[in-house]
Amino acid sequence: MMARPVKFLFDTEFAAEAKQQAEPKVTLVEHQALVALARQESHSAGFAQGESQAMASIERQRAQALSAIGDRMIEAAGALLALEGRLEQEAIDIAVAVASKLAASLIQREPLAEIRTLVGDCFTNLRSVPHLVVRVHDDLLEDARTELTRLASERGFDGRLVILAEPIIAPGDCRIEWSTGGIVLDRDETTQQIAEAVQRYVGSDTPATLESTP
Repeated sequence: MMARPVKFLFDTEFAAEAKQQAEPKVTLVEHQALVALARQESHSAGFAQGESQAMASIERQRAQALSAIGDRMIEAAGALLALEGRLEQEAIDIAVAVASKLAASLIQREPLAEIRTLVGDCFTNLRSVPHLVVRVHDDLLEDARTELTRLASERGFDGRLVILAEPIIAPGDCRIEWSTGGIVLDRDETTQQIAEAVQRYVGSDTPATLESTP
């Protein structure tokens, strides 16, 4: 007698296999360890990202600070140059003003000093001219005649010396003339030339006019 075939239970067999596959492959402890590791890695990654962002922010702030310092240094350098230029201008102006006052004081004390020096040079270099005319301020006529005549004799000038008074000539100034030329000693004009030279030196486009001290 043949054995009765057993019916194949398709649902039962595959359900058992699926259940076996669905059963967890790790224990609860291992699962918890993996979760903790994932959290730690996530925390480390977040910390690293935050640290990177913080460093980037610090670098930006540092760059901005350095840029601001550079701008301030440029501004300070420009201000310093302007200050140096102004101090130089003031120093030159003061020097010229002091020199003008000293010159005026010396002329007041020795009105014939520069005249005597200039005419003496003419006596030395113009020995062959037939005559020499010296024009001075009215108040200096007599003193100039006495001193310049003596000076002509000392320097060996053989030409004719003529001393004339000119009211428009300032005390301490003079005008010297000879047959082929002449020379003028004018303190006001000299002061103006000095002022223009100063302005050219400091680079100003507008020359200043210095008032001579009487």
